[in-house]
Amino acid sequence: MIRAVVFDFDGVLANSEPLHFRAYRDILATCGVSLTESDYYAHYLGYDDVGAFRQIGVDRGAAWNAARVNELVQRKAERLEELERDGSVLFPGADAAVRRLAAAWPLAIASGARRAEIVRVLDRERLSTYFAAVVAAEDTPASKPAPDPYLSAVDELRRVVGPLDAAACVAVEDSRWGLESARAAGLRTIAVTHTYSADQLAGAADAAVPSLDRLTVAFLSRLA
Repeated sequence: MIRAVVFDFDGVLANSEPLHFRAYRDILATCGVSLTESDYYAHYLGYDDVGAFRQIGVDRGAAWNAARVNELVQRKAERLEELERDGSVLFPGADAAVRRLAAAWPLAIASGARRAEIVRVLDRERLSTYFAAVVAAEDTPASKPAPDPYLSAVDELRRVVGPLDAAACVAVEDSRWGLESARAAGLRTIAVTHTYSADQLAGAADAAVPSLDRLTVAFLSRLA
């Protein structure tokens, strides 16, 4: 039976991937590095900020040391906050899905986003109290597709519900990187096709849905 639900954040609850791309693009442009939208979604979406800038630097032949990468990460965070000011960044149905599932099971977030970015959105949308645990980019030694974020989320949930098998948890993800991370940690997986099509995610998840409206207690219970 299902005992907990773990959400990815960007691309699942928050429609922030386009904003992340714009923030990366704008900051990289100041370094003379171009980043196209297709490159971002094909190669860099699965990284946390540090990993993305490191890999972009390698791919573009830029010798950025750790201090330079950290500077770029900070500037990108500031740019992202600016881009978020225009209104809600939640996907349609995200608010209702969180409230609906939280009435049945404890919820957690396992994300490659920075904690400040996650908390900022959850607080603004009045959703923070619905999550028993939030695992952010800075909380694990390795990011997705490594299993670390989901292993940490399950550990945090155990503090709330007691003994908990990862196989009794469902991960909701939008990318192959995230689905690989969740499956490696032993969770069941649902793909929501916000970012990639069902064809692109074929075989990577136990089930796929086109929107968060489909995430009902009955649907998740049938998955078990």
